[in-house]
Amino acid sequence: MASMWWVIAYIRGDLSYGGHNSSYTPCVANVYNFPSAFLFFIETEATIGYGHRYITEKCPEGIILFLFQSLLGSIVDAFLIGCMFIKMSQPKKRAETLMFSQDAVISQRDGKLCLMFRVGNLRNSHMVSAQIRCKLIKSRQTPEGEFLPLDQCELDVGFGTGADQLFLVSPLTICHEINSNSPFFDLSQRSLMNDQFEIVVILEGIVETTGMTCQARTSYTEDE
Repeated sequence: MASMWWVIAYIRGDLSYGGHNSSYTPCVANVYNFPSAFLFFIETEATIGYGHRYITEKCPEGIILFLFQSLLGSIVDAFLIGCMFIKMSQPKKRAETLMFSQDAVISQRDGKLCLMFRVGNLRNSHMVSAQIRCKLIKSRQTPEGEFLPLDQCELDVGFGTGADQLFLVSPLTICHEINSNSPFFDLSQRSLMNDQFEIVVILEGIVETTGMTCQARTSYTEDE
């Protein structure tokens, strides 16, 4: 911007005699070299206004450049403030306050055998539209003989009943019912310990203060 102010002064001839002729009206008063143009740019951008350099009404191109600089400066300030705010409130930091239980358990609940673990929010601010998903990663062989080393299977944690939509005001127990549709239905306690698999838990939600999406993950292996 200082270069553009200097170019206007150069084209109009302000650099030649504008600073030495009191009867001449320059585009910007007391701008007769690049350092003075740079100082005028700083005064305009920072609204310091020492009063020594000022724009005159005899320069329409200077007025247009002044409006452009003011608008561009406001946009740049808003962009930098937004970047700093997002940097200080990173979703990764928010994900560290979402805690999961160290182990998952298989126990009876309401007369049904269930796989359960706990999740809690350490902050007072809520997670908006929090949703939890569980995936079972396990190798398997298809009836056609194809071997799938990392086959992914979705575990039902209440999709039909809406239990996967969480309201984290207190620690909650997530429950997966081991019924005929569950991949754990055919496993016994001994085969469960000897099998190799991993349950990946994904908790997603919107941070209340920033409106940004946050995701926290954990996993449980067969020995957990």
